[in-house]
Amino acid sequence: MALTPDDVVTKQFQHVRFKEGFDPEEVDDFLDEIVVEWRKTIAENEELKAKLAAYESGEASAPSSAPAPAAEASAPAPAAEASGDGTAPAATSAGIIELAQRLHDEHVSEGIAQRDKLVAEAQATASRIIAEAEANQREQKERLEKERQLLEGRISELRQFERDYRAQLRSYIEGQLRDLDSSGTNSGSAPVSAVGL
Repeated sequence: MALTPDDVVTKQFQHVRFKEGFDPEEVDDFLDEIVVEWRKTIAENEELKAKLAAYESGEASAPSSAPAPAAEASAPAPAAEASGDGTAPAATSAGIIELAQRLHDEHVSEGIAQRDKLVAEAQATASRIIAEAEANQREQKERLEKERQLLEGRISELRQFERDYRAQLRSYIEGQLRDLDSSGTNSGSAPVSAVGL
């Protein structure tokens, strides 16, 4: 796989469940790919430098009918000499690893920021739902309290009505009994034959 700098920048790692960060194996595999591709690039670069140096030193003035293997045989020697110190590949590898670590840290910080944002939104939603539920509970309680007071007032009114009605009924019945008694005593003194005449 030909690896480009854009591949490094746009690489997306899978999030790991139950812990923060990315899958370490996936990150290590990607870094291994980067190192392999980078080493190939360094080797090609050194080979091209060697060919250019050979060309500039006058070997390019040799007849073009020279066999290709001879030209290729002269190229690896300077490449080996140029890469003999080993500092350039190590520095480049360190730079790639540093870049990968920076990208990893950025992805982790973005993940943490996203997590914090989601947690904050969830907490805000939970607080809003609780506040709405408490307000609804207060409204229901107040409404039920008003209904209870109205019903208690109505019960008191009905009890008072019952007492008044019983008192009026008693006084009416007692009045009727008195009238009956008084009319009975009056009619008892009159002769029976006179009744109805």
